[in-house]
Amino acid sequence: MLTARAALLDSALYVPIADAIADLAQRNLASLPAGGPLGPRLVDFGCGTGYYASRVAERVSAAAVLVADRSPVAVRVAVRAVPGATGVVLDIWRPLPLRDDSADLALNVFAPRNPEEYARVVRPGGTLVVVVPRENHLAELRRDGSVLTVPADKERLVTESLGAAGFDLAETAHVEYSASISDDQRAHLVAMGPSAHHVAEAAANDAGPAGEAATHETEQQVTVSVDVLAFRR
Repeated sequence: MLTARAALLDSALYVPIADAIADLAQRNLASLPAGGPLGPRLVDFGCGTGYYASRVAERVSAAAVLVADRSPVAVRVAVRAVPGATGVVLDIWRPLPLRDDSADLALNVFAPRNPEEYARVVRPGGTLVVVVPRENHLAELRRDGSVLTVPADKERLVTESLGAAGFDLAETAHVEYSASISDDQRAHLVAMGPSAHHVAEAAANDAGPAGEAATHETEQQVTVSVDVLAFRR
């Protein structure tokens, strides 16, 4: 999954999402407390390859960056991707080994959420930027069962759960565009998600006698549709 995610992000398909995250982070980042660091302290919960943290850290001139993920491999990759970053392996669902009020800015991009712990770690007045897919995100791949469906009211559910923990929705950016993807990009989109192992089993069962897939290159149009949500603590 991590290899597929890295390849997909390297293909620049999600650059508009990364730009929207950086824009909202910069606009909604509150002024730092007196006597604080020269720049914001950034935490990326579910950092993956560090792609988004790297872009945001550069945009906001972060003074410190912590990349956190359940995967040790992901943390190692992300630390290399973000200059000066520190990494920690953790389980998002459990109490986080981070100090209270230790983050000025936090990211949660296509990753699990722990609202109560996020509220403890993000300082009062700090910002949390969350990315959630919309119902029509990758709809063309969902129609053939390649990727899992997205609940129609996911934004509302996320906003309610974070609101109950003490976050107020400050700004929403809806990012939607149509893109022409190659066979490789399509394979990466499928492999980087939770449905990857089901698709791999189906592909193995459908393979020909030699177990080889067709090698011709085609293109397909897909819809990219996400909400980028900025919350203030």
